[in-house]
Amino acid sequence: MSGLPAAAVPDPGVAGDGDWAAQARLLLEQGDARLARRFDQNDDIDRLVALRARAVDHLIRDAWRRCVPAGAGLSLHAVGGYGRGELFPRSDIDMLVLGEPEAQQANEAAIARLFALLWDAGLPVSHAVRSAAQCTTAAADQTVMTALIESRPLIADAAASAALAEAISPARLWPPREFFIAKREELLARHQRFGDTADNLEPDLKDGPGGLRDLHTLGWMALRAFGVHDLEALVGLGHLGQDEAVALRRERRELARLRYGLHLVAHRPEERLRFDYQKTLAQRLGYADDPESLGVEKMMQRFYRSAGLVRRVSDRLLQRFEEQFDGEAVPVSLGEGFSLRRGYLAADDAGWPHRDVLQVFALFASWAAHREVRGLHSLTARALAEYLPRLPSYEDASPAARERFLGLLRGPRAVETLGRMARLGVLGQWIPAFAQVSGRMQFDLFHVYTVDQHTLMVLRNIALFAGGRADERFSIAHEVWPRLRKPELLLLAGLFHDIAKGRGGDHSELGAVDARVFCQAHLLSDSDTDLVAWLVEQHLRMSVTAQKQDISDSEVIHRFASLVGSRERLDYLYLLTCADIAGTSPKLWNAWKDRLLADLYFATRRALRDGLEHPLPREERLREARESARTLLNVQGLDDATIDRQFAGMPDESFLRFRPEQLAWQAASLTEVEIGDTLVKARRAAPDNDALEVFVYSPDRDGLFAAIVMTLDRKGYGIHRARVLDAPNAAIFDTFEVLPADTYADGDPEALAFALREVLAGDLQRLRPSRRVMPRQLRHFRFAPRIDFNDSAGGRRTRLSLVAPDRPGLLADVAQVLRSQHLRVHDARIATFGERAEDQFQITDEHDQPLPEASREALREALSACLDPQ
Repeated sequence: MSGLPAAAVPDPGVAGDGDWAAQARLLLEQGDARLARRFDQNDDIDRLVALRARAVDHLIRDAWRRCVPAGAGLSLHAVGGYGRGELFPRSDIDMLVLGEPEAQQANEAAIARLFALLWDAGLPVSHAVRSAAQCTTAAADQTVMTALIESRPLIADAAASAALAEAISPARLWPPREFFIAKREELLARHQRFGDTADNLEPDLKDGPGGLRDLHTLGWMALRAFGVHDLEALVGLGHLGQDEAVALRRERRELARLRYGLHLVAHRPEERLRFDYQKTLAQRLGYADDPESLGVEKMMQRFYRSAGLVRRVSDRLLQRFEEQFDGEAVPVSLGEGFSLRRGYLAADDAGWPHRDVLQVFALFASWAAHREVRGLHSLTARALAEYLPRLPSYEDASPAARERFLGLLRGPRAVETLGRMARLGVLGQWIPAFAQVSGRMQFDLFHVYTVDQHTLMVLRNIALFAGGRADERFSIAHEVWPRLRKPELLLLAGLFHDIAKGRGGDHSELGAVDARVFCQAHLLSDSDTDLVAWLVEQHLRMSVTAQKQDISDSEVIHRFASLVGSRERLDYLYLLTCADIAGTSPKLWNAWKDRLLADLYFATRRALRDGLEHPLPREERLREARESARTLLNVQGLDDATIDRQFAGMPDESFLRFRPEQLAWQAASLTEVEIGDTLVKARRAAPDNDALEVFVYSPDRDGLFAAIVMTLDRKGYGIHRARVLDAPNAAIFDTFEVLPADTYADGDPEALAFALREVLAGDLQRLRPSRRVMPRQLRHFRFAPRIDFNDSAGGRRTRLSLVAPDRPGLLADVAQVLRSQHLRVHDARIATFGERAEDQFQITDEHDQPLPEASREALREALSACLDPQ
């Protein structure tokens, strides 16, 4: 019956404790193996955790009888999760020895022997030894109280169990209302530790938002307040709907199955679903890859949806508990059929919403109009949840309903409204394609949110732009936003930009089709429809152009401006791109990307203003850049003769690639050196930003680029962009944009400049890349590197493009290979997207000639060995 070996306890004839522990360990291993096989056969998860608890019960009782004499005046109780009668493969086993102080003291050696024996048997036990009075004192701490509240007798008579129950009774401590408030605050604080979202790349199944701990917390509250040991008992008390109880039971079993499987594949008490285990667990649970999704992505989507549903139902139940303790307040009418009840928005009509989507949209409109609303009243939230399966999609809804939805987008706090609709399941019903990406993750390090959460993050960023206040992270967004003709079109583009992910094919093209159908159904004009569809289709183009192409090249700007075609489209696309990048990962947006996109925006705007058929000639661009830099230098007190002398030592290409402010900084710095000297300067990119800009001017020599890169790496800095130019008088004119990548990077520009000067003054050939430990997460995203060559700069150079798994010191290793092949680097574009490094280099041989085929193949072989030693 149990799935355990017939001998549930060791042979009583075993003599020594060591033999008993060895036999008990063997029995546990055999039992766990049999339960694991039943798990793989999809046996009932509740039964499996109960069977494991029962097997451990037998061993503990046998050990107790072996160690503690009868009549000792002690009793043994299971507490915590073990007290619930469920035990996962690697869970801790919490116990309480209950007895008066004199009994504790008389049996101290026996108790110590008991727990040593259990540890030797392989049971991860933790225990407390207390009297009933000591339990009362200890339970003043709510965590102790929580462990004791679900106690279960293992070796105890009725009197001992009654004494423990009396010791922690509400009459002595933690009356129901106080206990509820404490546990609710604990739950909210725990959620905040995880960013108040379950949609993390490596979620915690137990403690994370929507995890098993949330369900346990509800159970503890129900037990304290109503004396029920099962949430489903709340149905009869009117606090939980039958549908809600079914949902909680289903999702609890889903989460429990994930946790049981995680313990099996991790072989340790692991609660966090790390990358180390995700693929293995997905395979064990039967999730298979297909052309549209990886098995691991399907598993994670199922988890995210479970956690989201647990959170929605638990929010409602917490509110009902609050009402139970504090009572209903007098409603405050808000008009149009809604009122505030203790700060929660409630429908006045008991029959709301009468199967009418217009009533649902009226609810969200009222919510948006009143900032004082704390949330949705539990009864109204439940009525909404019950109506959800019958809520029509926009294609099946009336024209009036579609117009009302557009009214929400055009109304106050539109982004908050969309977020609420998404969280409550309404948005997924109205736009079925959004439901398909709900909880959908992408198995990489670039996208740190699920698709639906990423979409909401993008919309929140758009709301920041609309705030009218400058945000230092987005230097010009607040200037561009007022130019938008219809801001709701940008919201629609943000809503649809990733909506087709996971269907196969190009998600931008598929999403554009969805967006067009939606806009037409909502009777948007042809021009508005075209704009939204174009934004969705092209939403990656500006990011790719800025990060992977040389935007100082007039041809690149001309091509991009030709694609955009108008200032209006440029404004919308710029804001969507900023919101999209910043909404992909908190670490992805930085000062360099902000400046890069702003530079591309202004260059494109100028190209559109001047006319695409008349691009600005190179000489005129050079003249304008010099005059802009000259103006800044004049303000600093430099005369024209000095400025001309500094400009003569700078490459023409620098005036095409750098902004006037950078040119002025470089020119002013050059006044400190003579021809043939080495200059290293570093400065902060912005006053309140960790990004640094490093400028190196030095006589050219082989290995210089590699030495700079290796030094930056050794000092803990990651290179985001490198401009490597040849200056007059056989000098190099290099600029590096760097960010601290390790904790030991102190962010001090002067210290970094000093370290670089010391290195460049020595023997460059002796410098070697530092060896670094691969971060745990990166180890799970390995792929074959791709190395490509083609001609560039009119055939005068060779462009090396490489895509490889990122790792610490990667660029330093690549630079070492280039040095060992006696190659020169003339430009470098460095980009990292999660676990992918995508870098480009303009290179020549030591005679400044492009690489012949033989040299290319030799470099390919050397790079392959460096990038993928296996």
